[in-house]
Amino acid sequence: MEDLLSVMDAAEELEDILSAGGRFKTARRGEGQSHPLRGKTLAMIFEKASTRSRISFEVGMAHLGGAALYLNRQDLQLGRGETLEDTARVLGRYVDAILYRAYRHDDVVRLAEAASVPVINGLDDLEHPAQILSDLFTIREALGDPRGRKLAYLGDGNNVCNSLLLGCALTRMNVAVATPSGYEPDAGILALAERTAAEGNAWVKVVRDPAEAVAGADIVYTDVWVSMGMEEQREAREQVFRPYQVNPELLSGANPEARVMHPLPAHRGLEITNEILDGPASLVWDQAENRLHVQKALLVRLLGGGES
Repeated sequence: MEDLLSVMDAAEELEDILSAGGRFKTARRGEGQSHPLRGKTLAMIFEKASTRSRISFEVGMAHLGGAALYLNRQDLQLGRGETLEDTARVLGRYVDAILYRAYRHDDVVRLAEAASVPVINGLDDLEHPAQILSDLFTIREALGDPRGRKLAYLGDGNNVCNSLLLGCALTRMNVAVATPSGYEPDAGILALAERTAAEGNAWVKVVRDPAEAVAGADIVYTDVWVSMGMEEQREAREQVFRPYQVNPELLSGANPEARVMHPLPAHRGLEITNEILDGPASLVWDQAENRLHVQKALLVRLLGGGES
């Protein structure tokens, strides 16, 4: 694996990354672990605001003995017209890897093609692979072997949904996405997820009825209805997605032991209610913590530091 632009880039090394994430969680906060990335530097270009991505990657690099450099687009000459390709070539002379949180997937691809160092997609309009790798770890932590289990995703077929489809297909989980017409996941990614799932005797489907998606589910997953950059659509989206809210009534149709996930930030009272987000079924806070552990494993894998 040279870069992580899509969940599929990690397909061959997924098991190793998740296993290493478990070891890092056991040795959390640097206790009893070496510093395999001593002297390494990660440049982090952020076009969008971030809490979990920025902090988990910065803290992860510190735990591993390296350093992370936060770069707002306006801090760089990108803000004055320098090309992504030129920026990538220069950064490759200074740092050991680049994390890019971008508005456009095409820009992440352009940067990676020009960079001489590994590039990590920290979120774009198509995928959010680092989030989903840690989500897969969280699911295994909660359920054990995920093969044959069912995940229901409710709401917007956005970047998180796209990457989740691919991640579940790779781990042989069945996935039902419930979303209104016109808000489906990316057609190309859906087709790839369907093919990948079928190879592992799993399935992927898109439905309109949230109750149908949730029926018998082991994991119920949701995300914000209004992503960054879509604020002008807020009123329309909140109206069309209202039936997809994760609340006690909807969750009652899932497996009695079902767990709930959300990548955060959450808009409480919209896509999810307080009693579910803060209740006993919620995996949300474990999910957030696990970003740190799995991303440390990813960083070690990409930056060539070996295993800790």
